[in-house]
Amino acid sequence: MKKSKLLLAAILIFCSLNSLSANLSSSNSKKTSKPAQISKTSENKDVFRNISKSELDAIGEKIFKNEAGGIKKDLVYWNKGENFPSLGIGHFIWYKQGEPGIFEESFPQLVEFLKSKNVKLPKIMAENKYSPWKSREELINLQTKKIPDSDIEELTNFLYDNKDLQVMFIFKRLEASLEKMMAVSSNKENVRKQFYRVASSPNGLYPLIDYVNFKGEGTNPKERYNGQGWGLLQVLENMKGTETGKSALTEFSNSAKFVLQRRVNNSDPSKNEKKWLQGWFNRCNTYAE
Repeated sequence: MKKSKLLLAAILIFCSLNSLSANLSSSNSKKTSKPAQISKTSENKDVFRNISKSELDAIGEKIFKNEAGGIKKDLVYWNKGENFPSLGIGHFIWYKQGEPGIFEESFPQLVEFLKSKNVKLPKIMAENKYSPWKSREELINLQTKKIPDSDIEELTNFLYDNKDLQVMFIFKRLEASLEKMMAVSSNKENVRKQFYRVASSPNGLYPLIDYVNFKGEGTNPKERYNGQGWGLLQVLENMKGTETGKSALTEFSNSAKFVLQRRVNNSDPSKNEKKWLQGWFNRCNTYAE
């Protein structure tokens, strides 16, 4: 009888221990499992990983139209009233040596990107660290003389034939932009949320890629009027919505116009920046289409 009681007690203790172990294991599993966060991070990265070359090339053609009107000869251009030429589909800024400028220069970075791809560069790009033209008039004279300048022709043809590499360069800039913006933003979570809200919307990468090339990340402290910037950071900080899709793109478009209007309001009236505003608004309207 004693043996039977002892055996029964041992069985009860064993079962009790097994049940406790199972409960602890289940509890720990619930505490350590965070599938929603992992899924969210993966989904955000997929926004960039899943874009195809054909989609990126189509965005490149839109940027080419926005910046150069889709006109080949305007891939090498110097705007009236500016102290620098603008080159390529993104009208990348290229300063003269010693030229002070508040706007971020991007053409030298494009040259380095192309070198990393082992692309044979045209003479002007290969031999000049700074813009070789001293004035708008000099560039226009070289472009319009009876016998066209062969080096400028070579440069123009190169930029036209390599639009795909240029949009890839801008795309890489966008990929790196979020970290730069988060480092200086006072509302990091909203910037991250709005960035991916737009990026994950259908056709949402186009406005982000175009705007970061158009007006920069918004992190350069020199790019300020009255202490207020006009880059991608400022556009995202001004957004408050939560829905993706059409509403996200519309809000991005409207926020960009608000930031650009504020820039003009803060600018030196003698620069007459309001002359650009309608064209800027037309461009922003394409973000919501």
